[in-house]
Amino acid sequence: MNFALILFVLSVLTGIAWVLDKFALAPRRAAAARAALTSFDERIRREGGDAKAVAAERATLAEHLAASPAWVEYTASFFPVLIAVFLLRSFVAEPFKIPSSSMRPTLEVGDFILVNKFAYGIRLPIIEKKIIDLGMPQHGDVVVFRYPLDPSVDYIKRVIGLPGDVVEYRDKKLAINGNPLPQVADGTYGWLEGMRFEETQKVQETANAGGVPKSYDIAVNALAPPIQPGNVRAFPGRDNCEYNERGFTCRVPPGEYFMMGDNRDFSDDSRYWGFVPDANLRGRAFFIWFNWDDIVNGAFKRVGRGVH
Repeated sequence: MNFALILFVLSVLTGIAWVLDKFALAPRRAAAARAALTSFDERIRREGGDAKAVAAERATLAEHLAASPAWVEYTASFFPVLIAVFLLRSFVAEPFKIPSSSMRPTLEVGDFILVNKFAYGIRLPIIEKKIIDLGMPQHGDVVVFRYPLDPSVDYIKRVIGLPGDVVEYRDKKLAINGNPLPQVADGTYGWLEGMRFEETQKVQETANAGGVPKSYDIAVNALAPPIQPGNVRAFPGRDNCEYNERGFTCRVPPGEYFMMGDNRDFSDDSRYWGFVPDANLRGRAFFIWFNWDDIVNGAFKRVGRGVH
């Protein structure tokens, strides 16, 4: 379901109703109300009456005449709210919900996050065409993007390779352009996956984000192979990659990015379906604003945290 398109259509329809009411119907109602009140005042001058009762009757009549029709209340009155939400979601920040475990331990199932929509440029809503270039992803950014094999589906992963980079993953260790990413063991990490408990090693990995070190936690299953060759699809640029039992090497094409999940052995990512074009980028994840389990349990360990 394209929520942005639905929101846009509703904004247009309510906007038409708002313009029609403001510039055509509301002035007519106001003129009719003034005429009715003038007629009321003339009748009272002729017939007289108790001043207090007349004042109350006139107030009731004025209130009735000033009321908007029901269709205005349920259409035009929603226009300012809908257009504000549409513009905020399109150009400032958009909410997303984490559906899978592929980004553990950074993001857990049920996390509601906010995504910066202008971090990598201003894009026209609906058609997602970039019109103003404001920056590009850096190594280590957590990014929401349209899945290359099905653009109607949104994915979230971490940027591992930039255009032109050579990404090497051997024996569970990453190297970018021949430079290994430092890793420091940080105990274990476990979670409940359905009815099964999973436990992995927790490792702090550090990327070079434009000359600035950027550290984040990843989960690594020591018993799992570095790559599942049977899961590798035929994707555009597949000839830029070499796979073997120890891992792979890929050169990232111009204008595209290589993405991996932090839960390295539980993530379907660029290792298996290829590169992400710049045109598919939705924005950079930066904040966890809600997690139902976190609130119900009274832990508040996730709500209000930044995404690193």
